[in-house]
Amino acid sequence: MSDQAVTPTPSPAPPAPTGPRPKMTNRGRTSAPMASSNSESLDVPEVEYFGLPGPRGFPPMTEFLDIWDVDMMKRPDEINKKEHHTMLYNSDYLIIRRGQEFQVKISFNRPYKPAEDKFAVEFTIGSSPQYSKGTYIPVFPTKERQSSWAGRITNTADNTVTMGITPAANCIVGKYHMYIAVMTPFGIRRTRREESRNLYILYNPWAAADAVFLDDDKEREECVMNEMGIIYHGAYDDIAERNWNYGQFNYGVLDACLYIMDRSEMPITNRGDPIKVARKASAMLNSRDDEGVLVGNWSGEYTYGVAPTSWTGSTEILLSYATSRMPVCYAQCWVYAAVFNTFLRCLGIPSRVVTNYYSAHDNDGNLKTDIILDDNGRIDRNRTKDSIWNYHCWNECYMSRPDLPVGFGGWQVVDATPQETSDGMYRCGPASVRAIKHGQICYPFDAAFVFAEVNSDVVFYSRSKDGTMVPVKVNQTHVGRMVLTKASGDMTRRDITDQYKFPEGSTEERTVLEKAEEYGCEREKSSPAQADVDLVLPTLEVNVGDDFELNLEFINHSDQRRVVDAYISGSVVYYTGVTSSEFLFRDPTVMVGPKKRVKELVLVEAKSYMKHLVEQANLHFIATGKIKETGQIITAMKVVTLRNPTLTVTVSEGAKVSEEMMATVEFTNPFSFGLEGVYIRMEGPGIMPPKFKYYSLIPAGSSLTWTEFFTPQRAGNTRVIATLDCPALRQVHGQASVTVEP
Repeated sequence: MSDQAVTPTPSPAPPAPTGPRPKMTNRGRTSAPMASSNSESLDVPEVEYFGLPGPRGFPPMTEFLDIWDVDMMKRPDEINKKEHHTMLYNSDYLIIRRGQEFQVKISFNRPYKPAEDKFAVEFTIGSSPQYSKGTYIPVFPTKERQSSWAGRITNTADNTVTMGITPAANCIVGKYHMYIAVMTPFGIRRTRREESRNLYILYNPWAAADAVFLDDDKEREECVMNEMGIIYHGAYDDIAERNWNYGQFNYGVLDACLYIMDRSEMPITNRGDPIKVARKASAMLNSRDDEGVLVGNWSGEYTYGVAPTSWTGSTEILLSYATSRMPVCYAQCWVYAAVFNTFLRCLGIPSRVVTNYYSAHDNDGNLKTDIILDDNGRIDRNRTKDSIWNYHCWNECYMSRPDLPVGFGGWQVVDATPQETSDGMYRCGPASVRAIKHGQICYPFDAAFVFAEVNSDVVFYSRSKDGTMVPVKVNQTHVGRMVLTKASGDMTRRDITDQYKFPEGSTEERTVLEKAEEYGCEREKSSPAQADVDLVLPTLEVNVGDDFELNLEFINHSDQRRVVDAYISGSVVYYTGVTSSEFLFRDPTVMVGPKKRVKELVLVEAKSYMKHLVEQANLHFIATGKIKETGQIITAMKVVTLRNPTLTVTVSEGAKVSEEMMATVEFTNPFSFGLEGVYIRMEGPGIMPPKFKYYSLIPAGSSLTWTEFFTPQRAGNTRVIATLDCPALRQVHGQASVTVEP
């Protein structure tokens, strides 16, 4: 045999798999698949015999009690919907709240005899109902036999029995099927399944035993029952607001909310826990990792969807998602918050939309927003990566927190805007507002991230040519300047900053920051010497397309003359604080006498910024300077929110239920250029479904008028809200108040 090495012939590669990937199942791991769909259900057999058939088969059950009819008492004027505060839901089914009794009428073939007849009302939810899982619940009319849900007979008349049923205060929230089962000596006979006997059970903020109980009538009315919202935006010193129709009672919205939980494959058994539901929904409202409801887009390019600034309410978004089963394009933070608010209120969890002005996006947990200056005091845009959102919207929902120490229940922050991952998914919360205020950021979920959004420091660093950086100014009051939400029962704003933080500079605040540092949050400890010259930028109100003057004021507190080499930068920024483009730069040298003030005037021309504008047009000015005599750095920042033209919305007078009315939207193009690809949207809670109209061009200086007819469905105070949106002009809206008489 030859000593020459033999090279083995490589084995052929296995053929590449073809066809679809095999579906993963629970087979071999569990005897039955985990129920995670409220829309799937298992039919309960109409007849269940106790034993084996005799020689002549099973005996007939016709001589025993028989069910003729079941009345769910689901009309809006009947007791169930009134007592359970669900009369506004536009639904064909009974909708009730857990932890509270509701009534059903059962008609038999003869009078009910308590001593002889035995029957039960059975409720099932999900595809594999089990008593031990709380997905199959029998309810009995006698005190001798009771399950987790209480039952009692409240009235008998002829052949009809009225039964009161009280679902457990912690039962699963969702859509149930109801059956009536009669027991005989030979077996059980049930009503066949009928869709008309389905019912929805929601969270109950009116029930003290429910985890979402809110013991404040005014707050509860606002945060559960109110459909008309106000969302605050703009800037801290130039607050703007827009109306939003949450529409939680509109036809199909409740089913869409249940579909969201089905789509997330959330186990049915978890859906009675508001903590788990809110956390799961904060992930499902965005599409980043689970094909959720909304696609985020901050690019300014919305060709294949609806611009975030164009939406007027949540209904169109939720129904589109439930119908198409595809994420809806597009959203930004206030759209995520508004739709999330609809989801929570629809299921009965008290919730509100909150706006934080100057909101830090802290992605490294160091509680610092870094702005880098070169050694001359000019901002280094290449190295300054952190940004502060002019505003950021999130939600608060109200619930107990048995997983936390006593005192940390109540309002909880949840945020569906995809910023950072939490446990591997883009979600945030629920985080206790009280824990955030007291620096207890170790508690779940994501308290540290929210703490940073309202408490970060803005640190200006001077970077020398050798790369070393020295902090030259620390602003501890810029971030989390103000937190707003809509006032309860009123169309005004409410400042809730004190619920998130103690007053700046107070003893309590220092204690909180020390507590946060114990849990790993790092702060800038240095205290750079304060310069003896102050730099102040003015607060301005500017309309889109206007020229304006920017007056910088230099104030010399020293007894000697000061010379300042100043740098003034103006940039167009997105509301997230991300710079789009710099349109202005000045570098004057300013001389200020002892104890004097000097103003440096900068003219800002519309033509310099208009061509760079992005949506929600914000101009961000940063002024810095180096004092020649002392080498100290001075800084100032200001956001100028450009005001857009408004829509004029008018409504015909004499509004009455079921009588036709009309709403008119008027708009005049104030610019010297035409507006192309214009969409106008309009809707109103309880009076008008979402409508839109498209205009290919609105020439410069020309006007348009759009009139729509509508018929109010219910009495009360409401609004018609409208938006105008096109690539050249975003965030244009208007509204008209309407009082509908019965």
